[in-house]
Amino acid sequence: MMARIHKKLRQEILKEKIESNPFLTDGELAVLLNVSIQTLRLDRLELGIPELRERTKQMAERAQDKLKAIASNEIVGDLIDLELDKQGISILHITPEMVFEKTQIARGHYVFSQANSLALAVIDAPTALTGVANVKYKMPIHVGEKLIAKAEVIRKRGNKSFIWVKTRNEKQEVFRAKFIMVSLEP
Repeated sequence: MMARIHKKLRQEILKEKIESNPFLTDGELAVLLNVSIQTLRLDRLELGIPELRERTKQMAERAQDKLKAIASNEIVGDLIDLELDKQGISILHITPEMVFEKTQIARGHYVFSQANSLALAVIDAPTALTGVANVKYKMPIHVGEKLIAKAEVIRKRGNKSFIWVKTRNEKQEVFRAKFIMVSLEP
């Protein structure tokens, strides 16, 4: 068991942990810092760090303000982070409506749509289309899972952007895609 950490040091570590992974829950942070959830919440309040739900909401609002090639209501999942022509992150919660009744496995088009809409979102152009999509479904996805998709622009050539999207659940990569997105002039 980890020894207790001095309050100032613990709060510095808390800030670093949330900066590196803003999706950590109070419970996960409490375990990492070897304190009670109540102590963790007091530290968070003292530092002015909002709870997970509010952090996620603030990130989503900032990301949606940057969109160009796609409207915010066309994104599949919740857009959490966006740097145009660089990278983006979205989260999709798999609901009972998204799975096959018999197998309880997620329908592939939801997972693809999350990745494809995220790839469109990172394009810094008023109009863009999917030129090519090369996809790989790596693991079955079930109801209740939270999918975190991360898109990265790996190359630009003329009006084409080459984008990797990797989607993970809580444990492992479940889907990946390489897109060639084509920007159109208005």
